[in-house]
Amino acid sequence: MDASSPAAILEPVAATSGAAATRSPRTRGARLAALAGGAAVPLLALAKLAIHLATTGAFGYRYFVDELYFLACARHLAWGYVDMPPLFPALTALVSATLGESLLAIRLVPALAGAALVLMTGRLARELGGGRFAQVLAALAVLTAPAYLALHSIYTMNCLEPLLWTGCAWVLVRLVHGGDARLWLLFGALTGVGMLNKQSMAFFAVAAAGAVLATPLRRALRGPWPWLGAALALALCAPNLVWDAAHGFPHLEMLRNIAAQGRDVELSPLAFLAQQVLYLDPLALPLWLGGLLWTVSAPDGKRYRVLGLTWLGVIAEMLLLHGRPYYPMPAYPMLLAAGGVAFERWLPATAGGMRRLLRRALPAVLVAAGAVLAPLVLPCLPPELYVRYAHALGFGQPRIETHRLGPLPQLFADRFGWPEMAHEVARIYHALPPADRAQAAIFGQNYGQAGAIDLFGPRLGLPPALSGHLSYWWWGPHGASGQVMIVLDDDRETLERIFADVRLAGHVSHPYSMPYQHFDVFVCRRPRVTLQELWPQLKQYH
Repeated sequence: MDASSPAAILEPVAATSGAAATRSPRTRGARLAALAGGAAVPLLALAKLAIHLATTGAFGYRYFVDELYFLACARHLAWGYVDMPPLFPALTALVSATLGESLLAIRLVPALAGAALVLMTGRLARELGGGRFAQVLAALAVLTAPAYLALHSIYTMNCLEPLLWTGCAWVLVRLVHGGDARLWLLFGALTGVGMLNKQSMAFFAVAAAGAVLATPLRRALRGPWPWLGAALALALCAPNLVWDAAHGFPHLEMLRNIAAQGRDVELSPLAFLAQQVLYLDPLALPLWLGGLLWTVSAPDGKRYRVLGLTWLGVIAEMLLLHGRPYYPMPAYPMLLAAGGVAFERWLPATAGGMRRLLRRALPAVLVAAGAVLAPLVLPCLPPELYVRYAHALGFGQPRIETHRLGPLPQLFADRFGWPEMAHEVARIYHALPPADRAQAAIFGQNYGQAGAIDLFGPRLGLPPALSGHLSYWWWGPHGASGQVMIVLDDDRETLERIFADVRLAGHVSHPYSMPYQHFDVFVCRRPRVTLQELWPQLKQYH
């Protein structure tokens, strides 16, 4: 019989499974099951997208303080900013120009990035040799991890960083498999784009370089492609490096100031590692720790030890430089992917007894733990209910800064009070005599206050805000005379040294905002020095 005939093609199927008429329903069921299994990771990605879109703006949680600043930076495009590279403001400008500045428009970016991270983690597990169970387990761990629920619930640079680090990890695994050496160019491109997004990409790049030197991948350094990849990364971030140098490396100055002020919560190495466990969900610890052990020591996994060593390098850097506990979060999807593969092999489908039970229980455990922890980091409960929920659990969000807190943790509190603040300032502004109003300027003490004026102010008839905080200081006083100033969040004694006429005009507060965002508003006239002379003293890099 001709091997290409339909009968020849169907013959092996009939020989292995008996009569076609008897087995066709089972065959169709198996195919449907396989199709459903293959769609599981994309479905989890869609679930991630839906979770974040559904909770956007819910229960009064509105713009996060950093989002106000990013929108402001998008109106002042440059090759650098005091506290960040240029990519994210440029992306913000693109979103603003195409979708607008609504909360839903800007939150679409982190929601899509989160969904892509779920897909990428599942894809990485597949690249590591994992089947459907490994891919689904790894993707599910990303979906339910408190860290990624938090990072993808707001529009910040951090929402893109895990995707870029995981993309680099995928390239490294492809290279381990003997992939085309030109993949080093892709690694360099991802690294360069990552550096344009956030300078902490350098932590991954340095750790990965050390891991490459410690593994057989170092043989690739004999060829040109890794070096060309490094050159590409440097070329991509060179304009930002030039901007930083030309402006006196303001980011480093800011970091020194923050350290000197003691703003960040100081953690011992043990406490730092304990928070890693909490951020990823304590019940997911066996998964990512298993992934680490599998890559560095298991006979069938140590060919991928470049991943485990990279993670160890990142953690060492963070402990040495006293990084914030969420800084290593972009390094965990690769361990979760490896852990999915490890558990799939340690708990095969044919296993019996306790191992079979564990295989079935592990996904359910991740979902259950994720559901319990999600309200602590995701705005899915009304504020008053969140307070009761956190009290019932006995813990809430880990603190990363030393600011005094109100009823809500900082990640939630910084989403309240901004429109109300802008309306109070508008009331004061429009109560001024017309001659004063024509020359009045509004000064905020931080980028949140100034950013709120710049976002909500145009609809309220307010002029652009001034501030000495971070990049706002670089943008200057915009030609304001300083003869009439509406000053937010200052004290009378300080203002009377600068102005001859200082009057209390209003007060800003919100029951759920951060306590330091409850402040008085003053109208100041007759300055003793010009605003241009005063401006150098207003710089706040912290």
